[in-house]
Amino acid sequence: MAYRYVFGPVRSGRLGLSLGLDLTGDTVCTMDCVYCEVGRTTCLTTQRKPYVPAQDILDELAHWKEQAHQEPDYVTLGGKGEPTLNSDMGAVIQGIRRIFPHTPVAVLTNSTLLHDPQVRRELALADAVLPSLDSLVPAELRRVNRPHPEVDLSALAQGLLDFRKEFTGRLLLEVLLVAGYNDSDANLALLRQFIAGLGADRVDVVTMTRPGTLASASPVCDETLARWRATLAPLATGRPGDTTTPRPGGARQFSTDAASAPGQGHPPRPADADSAAQERVTASIERRPQTAAQLAQALDLPPEAVRRALEALATQGRLRTTASGGDAYHALRQG
Repeated sequence: MAYRYVFGPVRSGRLGLSLGLDLTGDTVCTMDCVYCEVGRTTCLTTQRKPYVPAQDILDELAHWKEQAHQEPDYVTLGGKGEPTLNSDMGAVIQGIRRIFPHTPVAVLTNSTLLHDPQVRRELALADAVLPSLDSLVPAELRRVNRPHPEVDLSALAQGLLDFRKEFTGRLLLEVLLVAGYNDSDANLALLRQFIAGLGADRVDVVTMTRPGTLASASPVCDETLARWRATLAPLATGRPGDTTTPRPGGARQFSTDAASAPGQGHPPRPADADSAAQERVTASIERRPQTAAQLAQALDLPPEAVRRALEALATQGRLRTTASGGDAYHALRQG
């Protein structure tokens, strides 16, 4: 089975081994961030609707579970676009709990729709929410995040504060810095004041590690990153350190043949295995650029199988490879 909405798992610094669900099916978002590793936003909107019906997502997830040997640390709503735009988000979270009753659910969000009480109610069904907030300076927000004209910064900030009051799970805030875009002292001062009153369990200050959508977007220097981290990270009020819940049993094992049915008494033919590996690699890099080593580790595939999959995609003209920090990051070519 070729998965359209289930991807990964991928290795996450905050969530461990995270199995992703794509709730929009395309780059549908309320923002068009200059640093976005998925690529430019093709549909800039604030309209909520069932971009991908919950049942389609849950059917794929149930099939994936039948093929996998062990559960991930988290099932995470993210993907190509902003997951809170999907009006079926609440139904997706409830369905995940039926399929993976012992696996926590996380949601990645850019915080733009948290002013909506219905969005907050649906998000509150999750175990962990990972919102982003890159700038409280209006001009910087417009430059780095390029939001839809209806996005209001004051409503965004207040929505995040309101959600924290209502949400009993873990709130892991992320601030992503782009050199010359949102690394001003004015932004640092405003974020420091805001985060001090937010009550986030964890605050991560990061910078670009993969190519974004604009050539002019680049990471901040180590000194700037360290200064921002020293200022904002201690404002978290929750438990320090990793948020993952490791599972017993040593290394996790996942099937390398997502298309084969369980219980078959023979290994897949090499051609079938290569096809299945290519499908999994394609689904993963379509949402997040990764190195070959990262893909092999996260997907539990042999490095040689990953290499063949990437070579096949390159031959088909579907692979985009960009050097960053001495590593080669592979992504699916848009269009």
